[in-house]
Parts: sequence; structure tokens; C-alpha cells
Amino acid sequence: MWKAYSLSYMKHNRASGTSIMAAAMTASLFLSLLCGYVYNLWIYEMERVLLEEGEWRSSPAYDLQSGTMPKLLAVYLAILTIVMLSLILIIRNAFEISMHARIHQFGILASVGATPRQIRVCLLQEAAVLGLLPMIFGSLLGIVLSYGVIEAINVFAADVAGRHRAVFSYHPAVFFVTFLSSALTVLFSAWIPAGKLSRMTPLEAIRNTDGFQIKKRKHSRVLALLFGVEGELAGNALKAQRKALRISNISLTLSFLAFSIMLCFTTLSDISTRYTYFARYQDAWDIMITLPDTEITDFLLTKELQNYSGVQDAVVYQKAEAVTFLPEQLQSDALVSLGGLETVAGIQEAEEKFQVSAPIVILDDTSFLHFCVQTGITPKLDGAIVYNQIWDSVDSNFRYKEYVPFVKGDSRSTTIYGIGSDTQGVKIPVLSYAQTVPALREEYQDYALVHFIPLTLWEKMAEQAGGAESDTYIRILAKGDASLAGLNSLEQEIVRFVSKEYRVESENRVQERLSNDNLIYGMKVILGGFCVLLAVIGIANVFSNTLGFLRQRRREFARYMSIGLTPREMKKLFGIEAFVIAGKPFLITLPLTLLFIQFAVTASYLEPMVFWAEAPVLPVLAFAAAIAAFVSLAYYIGGKRLLQCDLNETLQNDALV
Repeated sequence: MWKAYSLSYMKHNRASGTSIMAAAMTASLFLSLLCGYVYNLWIYEMERVLLEEGEWRSSPAYDLQSGTMPKLLAVYLAILTIVMLSLILIIRNAFEISMHARIHQFGILASVGATPRQIRVCLLQEAAVLGLLPMIFGSLLGIVLSYGVIEAINVFAADVAGRHRAVFSYHPAVFFVTFLSSALTVLFSAWIPAGKLSRMTPLEAIRNTDGFQIKKRKHSRVLALLFGVEGELAGNALKAQRKALRISNISLTLSFLAFSIMLCFTTLSDISTRYTYFARYQDAWDIMITLPDTEITDFLLTKELQNYSGVQDAVVYQKAEAVTFLPEQLQSDALVSLGGLETVAGIQEAEEKFQVSAPIVILDDTSFLHFCVQTGITPKLDGAIVYNQIWDSVDSNFRYKEYVPFVKGDSRSTTIYGIGSDTQGVKIPVLSYAQTVPALREEYQDYALVHFIPLTLWEKMAEQAGGAESDTYIRILAKGDASLAGLNSLEQEIVRFVSKEYRVESENRVQERLSNDNLIYGMKVILGGFCVLLAVIGIANVFSNTLGFLRQRRREFARYMSIGLTPREMKKLFGIEAFVIAGKPFLITLPLTLLFIQFAVTASYLEPMVFWAEAPVLPVLAFAAAIAAFVSLAYYIGGKRLLQCDLNETLQNDALV
């Protein structure tokens, strides 16, 4: 009997079944996408470890039992549980709408002997039948989407140094986990309203008015002021549906807020990177070569590179960490006027001296001699040039830094101490205190006395100074205009030349900029896609509510018609409800986004007009317009179907729509 009843109901109430099927497919799609993506992250991490350990095989066979389980497995299970609980709270609304429309029927069935268990089992078997095919389809679609995400990451991160291409992988056990979690999600989503309905007494169910009820009626002053009586009625209707529309409001608001803040954040990040990196070092480098684990003293191709065809200038250098002790009286007058190192750099004095970082940059001899000419001193290889500037952190910010002289500049020698060195330090002659630095792609510390020394001097003092860092760098400026094709060609030639004898890592300025732009664009696409999926949940909830509210609301609109409300005015009422549902996320998000922009721009010390000149206004408005369009479509379809019913007989007729 129950099977015949369920089949008859599903056959004659396709709209209700469609909303349940859509909810089941949405849940399985999200879970399949999550499981497939996390599985591929795990496989990628295993590949990376094997590649680093040199144990990679050309055709690896994966299974869930081999290898070490990832440490983040517990985190993944926690995320999966949270997602399942969130989806249960979201899609249960589709079941509540379907079941609420049948309270009167189940009240009659209960009055003639149907037990709560029988009613609950009937509802769960309907959920299982309606959700089986959508869960399978959603799981398969999630696999396709996870493949698309992996391929998108490969495209956007293709030029990231040191990254190997991810190959999409899948395992039958992943599908089993996906389908099991989807089934549990759908069944628990149906269990909650089914249990609530089965606990109602027959009298409560039979007397149910089949409509949304307002516990405490309040005036909607704003809507009444804007739209008149229809606005007041729409406000009351929205208050009555507040619980049913809760998921829509939350999902649409969160998706719009996340989308807006994500776009603003990526725009700020792009501007900051462009100002502090690409624009700053525009003329400092074209090609950078890194020689891992290579001492500058072991590199023997400096002259060949500096005379290489297509190379305007090449600097070979290595870095070392060191400190020096600066007597208080050697601080410059400008620094003292700002409060000294205690105020500007927060460095505390000890025994009338300050311990100051003194990084060493070792230049090849030819480049150091050119730097001597640049600073206006006689070229020599028996001393250091000290960068004599310190950031005035009192009167300027990190975005627009101003500098003052660090030391007085009358000392002809300096003593530096290697980090971790047990030596007593090494005394270095100072050739000059300079206000400029060589054209290198280097970011120097704000409160440091940087020492530039030639390779010849370093060979004499390396042991006393405690040694240098492990890598050597080659900065190359190309001749003529640096186009992408030209730099790529020159980079490949130099890499082939150098890699014959040394291990090489390389990058060029134009390709680096394109890679950065691709990564930012990729982040926008992937995060934007998740924002869209979150919005789809809210929109699906609106559709399920509007397509499923025929029985709940036709009595309400029959009353409106009985007191003289015309179909045109009822359409206006629907439009007002759609306007409020679509407009609320925008009204909530706008001030929060503006606060975020104000905070982020202030924290980054960026001129506000610099951001607003590139603010993502059009994408945000387009996202808002898309939400409004789909909400309006849902209300148009629901309202059209409702107005096609015979509302004159609704108050006396309890037949199914």
C-alpha cells in the first residue's frame, strides 16, 4: 500500500520530486568534487616526495593501501564531515517543503491506523528512490569537475618554478566514499523533517492550515514606504517564510561577500606586487640564473657570460650573513635627529654599541669595478662599498619609504662578524659610503649596513667571515628591447651554455610577470567558481521554495483575491519578494566589503585612488545581477504556476495541485 501511495504521489507531484532530485544531485556533486580533489592532492604530494627522493618510477601504480597515509587525512575527514553537515542543513529544506505539503494527508492516514514508523519509512523510501539516479549523476559530474580543477591549476601554474605537472588520478574507493557520503547526506536530510512530521498527532496534522504562519506580526515600514500595501504584504510573507528561506539568505550572502572580498583582495595583491616588485625592478634584471649549491669562487664562466652575444650586462654574485657593532657616536646626524636606532629600528644599545645586521654581497671583480665607477670613486678591489642609507620609519611608511644616512661616513674601515662564526671578526677597508646600490633584483633589510665586496677580497676573508650562502646568482640585462620571445630565446641559450658544467635554475622578467598574472587569474577563476557553487545552493533553495510553495501559499493568495487584490498586484507582490531576496545580500555585503577595502588599503599604505582606479566594480555588479536574474526567474515560474490555479475554490478544496 505504501509503495503504491508513494508512486502515485511522485507521479502526480513532479515539481516536488524535481526539487528533491536537484538537492540530491547538488550534494553528491559537492562531495564528489571534494573527494576527487583531495585524492589528487594526496597523489600529487606523493609524487613530489618521490621525485625529491629520486625514487620516482615511470609508471607508478597507486592504491589506497600503499605508501604512507597523509598527515592531513584527519583534517580531510573533518572537512568532509563539516561539508556533509552543512549540506544536510541546506538540502533538508527541499524535503521539508515536499513533506509539509502532505501534512493533511498523513494526518488522515494516521487517523485510520498508520503508525509514525510507517510514515517515516514511506518518506525515506521516497527520498531513496528520487535521489538514487541524481546521486550517481552528481558523483560522475563531480569527477569531471575535479578533473577540470586539476587541469585549470596545471594551466595557471604551468610556469611556476620547481612544480611538476599534476596528472589526474581516480580510484574506485574514492567513488565508494563519495556515494556513501552522498547517500548518508540525503537520507539524514530526509530523516529530520520525516521524523518531525511523523511525531505530529493526527489532529494536529488534519488541522494544519497548509500555509506559512507569522508568530509575531510586525510592520514592514521600509517596504510599505517604497511599494505601498503590496510592500507590507510582501514583508509579512517573507517573515513567514524566514525559516524556509534561511539557507537561501545565508548562501547568497556568503557567496556574494566571498566573491566581492576575493576580487578586492586579488586586485590589491596584484597592485602591491606590481608596485613593489615588477615596477621597482623593471630595469634591474631581465634574466636571473640560480646556481644551487655553487660557490661564486667555483664559477668560471663569468667573462664568457659578460661577453655573450645579446647580453648587455651580467653580474655574478653571492650573499653572506654577518653583523657589525656600531658605536653610538657613528650614527649620522639625520638618524640621531629621528631618535637614533632605538626609535627608528627598535635596536637596543649595549655597552654604547648597537649590534647591526651587515649583509655581504660578493660581486664578481668586473661588476664591482663598474660599481666603483657608478659611485664616483677610483676602481679598486681591496675594500668594500657600504650602502649608507636607513629607512626613516618615523616620517614615512613601508609603501613610500624615505631614507636618511645611516652612519657619518668618516670611518675608513669596518669589522664584521659572520653568523655562527667563532672568529674574532674580520676588518675590511671601506672604499666609500654610497647612497645607491648595484642594479640587482635584491630586497635589502631596512635597518642593515649592506657591504658590497669584490670576489678578490672575499677569497681572502671567506674563512674568517664564516662562509657564504649556498647558492650563486647571475643577473643578466639583455640588449635592446626585452620582448618575451627575445628573452625566452636568450634564456634558453644561456641555460644551455651554463648547464654544461653547472646545475641551473632560471627565470626571465617578462615570463615571470605573465606567470604572476596567470596565477592571480587562476586564483580568481577557482575561488570564483566555488563562490558560484555556493550561490547555486542558495538559488536552488529559492527555486525549490517557489516551485514547492503552491499548496502552502495558494490559500494565502485566495484570501488576497477575496478582498480585491488583482492578479497584477499579486505579480507585483512576487516581484517585491524577489527584489528583497536578491537585494539583501547586496545590502549586507556592500558595507562589509567597503570596510574590508578601507582596512586593507590603509594597512597597505596604498593611495585609495590607486585601488579605485582598478576596483572590480563590473564583475561584482555582474555577479549581483546574475543572482537577481535567477531569483526573479524562480519567482516568475512559481508565480505563473500559482496564478494558473483556480484560487476561487482553494478555501474549500483540499485536492492536490
